[in-house]
Amino acid sequence: MKVLVTGTAGFIGSHVALKLLERGDEVVGIDSLNDYYDVNLKKARLARFMDKPAYTHIQADLADRAAIESVFATHKPQRVINLAAQAGVRYAAQNPHVYVASNVTGFLHVLEGCRHHGVEHLVFASTSSVYGANRKMPFSEHQSTEHPLTLYAATKKANEQMAHSYAHLYGIPSTGLRFFTVYGPWGRPDMALFLFTKAILAGEPIKVFNHGHHKRSFTYVDDIVEGVIRTLDRAPGKNSDWDANAPDPASSGVAPYRLFNIGNQEPVELLRYIEVLEQCLGRKAKMEMLPLQAGDVPDTEADVSELFDAVGYQPKVQVQEGVANFVQWYEQFYTK
Repeated sequence: MKVLVTGTAGFIGSHVALKLLERGDEVVGIDSLNDYYDVNLKKARLARFMDKPAYTHIQADLADRAAIESVFATHKPQRVINLAAQAGVRYAAQNPHVYVASNVTGFLHVLEGCRHHGVEHLVFASTSSVYGANRKMPFSEHQSTEHPLTLYAATKKANEQMAHSYAHLYGIPSTGLRFFTVYGPWGRPDMALFLFTKAILAGEPIKVFNHGHHKRSFTYVDDIVEGVIRTLDRAPGKNSDWDANAPDPASSGVAPYRLFNIGNQEPVELLRYIEVLEQCLGRKAKMEMLPLQAGDVPDTEADVSELFDAVGYQPKVQVQEGVANFVQWYEQFYTK
């Protein structure tokens, strides 16, 4: 099929595009190649598949309405995977307008494209950050997400609600995936594993927030990609058991719409994550212990039973293997 993937120069988007191409799909990729972090890394990700005949690349910003309208009109994708977004949770505190332009206005342009060009299924990236102040573990899609702690989380919550409204009004089957702490080769330089690796190799201290005691559902990128593509192949319908008097946030009785957690259901403490990294690097980390950051949460734990039931999703890669794969990639990429 022909699939439009936004954010193909990004961490997850590049992996998804490559996997779709490997299985024989035609991919139209969009990325703005902005300079939030190293553009050369983004170009290197693209270089893995840019020359494949089934790949078409378009450099454009989702916030550019005319550009996105042109992409849909010209290429007429059957399905869409929206992974483009302004990255970096904490960056939003200093640059809120950039987040709204990319994550809200940009997403509106994607929805409009789907509306006017008969897209069969929209899969879009949300985040575990939407759970915000909720502390009931594990996080379930059936729980409330009314208390986001960052603007980034608020924009993703807005995406979920916007997608539901379009699914209801225009019948666009839409699935939102709440990602939990994705890591692996070709990752983002502003994320913990990348920052830690760079600092440890340079003999510099790493900043360890919450004294390393918070837990995360660290999820290897290949497991994420597997879930994204399985979801793409299974468009949702209306939930016939949905009760408007006790509405389930994860599905809908009035729209073809679903929300799923996608992540590793076995959370790992940050200190253990660092220990594994030390073993892979063969070096000890110098740690600067700090309190929990504003807007951060002590723990995340993904309940992925709904995604397993729907598409058979089951993450396989544990942190020992995943971190080792990242270190191998990092050392090759930055020493070649």
